[in-house]
Amino acid sequence: MFKQSTIQFLKTLEKNNNKIWFDEHRNIYLEAKKDYENFVSALIKKISLFDQDIKELQVKDCTFRINRDIRFSKDKTPYKINMGASLNRGGKKSIYAGYYFHLEHGNKSFAGGGLWMPMPPELKKVRQEIDYNFNEFTGVLNSKEFITHFNKIATTDDVKLINLPRGYEKTNPASDYLKLKSFIAIKKISDAELTMPSLIIKTSKAFEALKPFITFLNDALA
Repeated sequence: MFKQSTIQFLKTLEKNNNKIWFDEHRNIYLEAKKDYENFVSALIKKISLFDQDIKELQVKDCTFRINRDIRFSKDKTPYKINMGASLNRGGKKSIYAGYYFHLEHGNKSFAGGGLWMPMPPELKKVRQEIDYNFNEFTGVLNSKEFITHFNKIATTDDVKLINLPRGYEKTNPASDYLKLKSFIAIKKISDAELTMPSLIIKTSKAFEALKPFITFLNDALA
């Protein structure tokens, strides 16, 4: 679980997203950062019980900087108003699918994972795997555990093509999934849940339900 002060820091940062304020409250940020890192460390231990690919990860391999890259953005606010960690085989910069925990106030936190916007060679491999092993893929998505925690994977307009990629027919039973550019599942977490002692258990159970989905994607990339 998280300290209330961590949630409050992110909430206040949203209203004071500038370097002067941040520097004046750096000690509070460091406390919040440590709180988040402690949670990620606990997650690594929990996930390692059912996914050995995560076992050797260190917290620094998973967490992202709070500084925003504003070079090509119209939004010039210098800091993210969330904290994120990607727990993937090989770390956050690897090509492999993995687990993700997003901390943000306003009931915008979530636990999830999969493969976000892979490069064309990896995307081609995943689509091919879905095409060749569609029954196995739908079996993963239709499992009781997956549906209980995630319901379904994201198929919104921002993660899919309008038309099928070249080489696939419209009659292909996997056509809806072959249009996807990302393969992700998300479980929303309320602000109230963030400070509950049960958070780490609930999150690890959700990730365990996600494991077959992660395995399928990573088998495609192997």
